[in-house]
Amino acid sequence: MASRRRFLRDSALAAAAASLRPSFGPSGFGLQESAYLSFDLHAHPGAVFAKGRKEYAGDGAILKTVNAMNEGRLSGAFFSLVADAPFLELTSTGVKVSGSYGPGDAWKEYHKQLGALKALIKTVPATPATTPADLDRAAAAKKVAAYLACEGGEFLEGDPDRLDQMHADGIRSLQLVHYVPNILGDLQTAPPQHNGLSAAGKAVVGRMNTLGMVVDVAHASEKTVRDVVDITTAPIILSHSILKLEETRPLSARAISVEHAKLVAQTGGVIGAWPSGFNTSFADFVENTVRLIEAVGVDHVGLGTDMDGNFKPVFSSYTQLPRWAGGLRAKGLSHEEVAKVMGGNLRRVLGKVI
Repeated sequence: MASRRRFLRDSALAAAAASLRPSFGPSGFGLQESAYLSFDLHAHPGAVFAKGRKEYAGDGAILKTVNAMNEGRLSGAFFSLVADAPFLELTSTGVKVSGSYGPGDAWKEYHKQLGALKALIKTVPATPATTPADLDRAAAAKKVAAYLACEGGEFLEGDPDRLDQMHADGIRSLQLVHYVPNILGDLQTAPPQHNGLSAAGKAVVGRMNTLGMVVDVAHASEKTVRDVVDITTAPIILSHSILKLEETRPLSARAISVEHAKLVAQTGGVIGAWPSGFNTSFADFVENTVRLIEAVGVDHVGLGTDMDGNFKPVFSSYTQLPRWAGGLRAKGLSHEEVAKVMGGNLRRVLGKVI
């Protein structure tokens, strides 16, 4: 009976995806009314995580970004909190890390950021979302679906039981590590402490699989990702990265090898192509997206803009979304292949995980 229900569910998801086929204008570079279902695997609209600090741009920033989402016809996105935000500083060369939480402070920060983001989502033209069906409804209504996510596992303070509360609060994806080293696993930009995924990290991944939360391995070391892949029972995402090139490029420490990328694909998961300052131009970002597709297959690539939290982005507004789709078509991808990369692949993962 369970297999029968799974078959019917997956058939319904496939039918929903098929109903949102891509459509281009005469030039092949513009999106029409029946355009792609599209999704951003990682975004910080309005950088609400910084509310209350001097760098916060004000409550109007989220409205500007959400309006651009709708203008660019973005169907949905993970609107992400940032667990280690109080200890990060964006400098001219990248992110500087300093400080750590005292006992109980991380959980307080979680509630502060979550409350601010939920309150502001109510004031903008976005649809709060927790299920795959919410994405389809939002796409039909041309009003972006706002799924909640969290970047970094500090809020848990080592307690996987807190995931139950976060799930009840609407969080549907958790990125295990970010820039500040934590107890869940090793990250790309700091010396290893756990030889990959820690025992606490393994407990968190298991609990997320049980609850139906998307495990995000962005910023994690290749060994950490390998350990996650070994135990996960569901597809995972690597929400924002790009394949390695010259080590002299900005943010090269955050780029990944082909082998690293293939680990994510092995689970049936998706890697969000990241338009950070690692890319030299928008055209270079298109080219790097194609390189990623060639490495892991068109079924395992999506978009992860890191919007409003990115470093020198070459994709700085969702109004560029049609241009990205057009660039991929110009590189030889078919309509169906672009549809997968724009959002179909992530829609599939949502259907399997959430």
